[in-house]
Amino acid sequence: MNTQQRSDDRTLYKFDESTTRGERALSPIGERALLATELPLPKRSGKVRDVYDLGGDEMLIVSTDRISAFDFILPSGIPGKGKLLTAMSEFWFDHLDVSHHLISTEVPPQLAQQFDVEPLHGRVMVVKKAQVVPFECVVRGYLEGSGLREYQATGAICGNKLPPGLVQCDPLPEPIFTPATKAEEGHDENVTIGRMIADLGSDLALRLREMSLQIYHDASKHAAQQGMIIADTKFEFGRVGDDLILIDEVLTPDSSRFWAASTYQPGHAQPSFDKQFVREWLSQCGWDKQSDPPELPAEVIEQTAAKYQEAYRLITGR
Repeated sequence: MNTQQRSDDRTLYKFDESTTRGERALSPIGERALLATELPLPKRSGKVRDVYDLGGDEMLIVSTDRISAFDFILPSGIPGKGKLLTAMSEFWFDHLDVSHHLISTEVPPQLAQQFDVEPLHGRVMVVKKAQVVPFECVVRGYLEGSGLREYQATGAICGNKLPPGLVQCDPLPEPIFTPATKAEEGHDENVTIGRMIADLGSDLALRLREMSLQIYHDASKHAAQQGMIIADTKFEFGRVGDDLILIDEVLTPDSSRFWAASTYQPGHAQPSFDKQFVREWLSQCGWDKQSDPPELPAEVIEQTAAKYQEAYRLITGR
């Protein structure tokens, strides 16, 4: 590959250029946050992932270092976040006894032969194409977030009646399945299993509930052995022919609430291993949550990166 082609390849990647103004937004190993990729393939993008059609039955998912909060993608990235999300998903796909979409975490050879793919290493998943089930399959084992707000208003969550007198972060009598519609923009909408049955049919909806609760049970058992609590999480499923498989990311800090068992105490919010520092700073910095969000300060980026790294280390033991 000649020098001119390498130079042109730089247009394939967008980095957080604030790193050129000093030390901010650098990971502990000194890399910049990758904000976007522009490979010359059919593409669609989510809040964090760029998804490419590889042709045939495969897709390429690239986990960038983008971070979102309050339904906005922030202008600052969290260096290394995409690599940690990919590594944690790979760990769970390998650990869980469930059919899934992951084929490989290696950059496809056909891309490596054409482009500079160094920025992609550690942040890609080659996956099976699947017909996505249009519901988030949420499982809650503890009372927090939107579930807490719904319980306080109605005494139930998505039609699951709960005992009176529960406080914030209390364990539920047993984990509950609380599906949500997948919104293209804005918030997902929590719904009942009855709504899911009406849309998908009884067989598929009840199978999704059973699979989600079993995955949560198995994952929580592993997490407990590592001194961690999975308070709640969301799964996505897809169909490949007659097979129902787990897709997207799984059991990462972006899709789950992780708490340390050693500091867990119900009655108030728990320290979490996600974008807690980002949400708190944005809520206190004077941003109106309607206009374009501000850049994050270095300390918030560093604290958030450290939480993602700690979650990976504690869950995987690596």
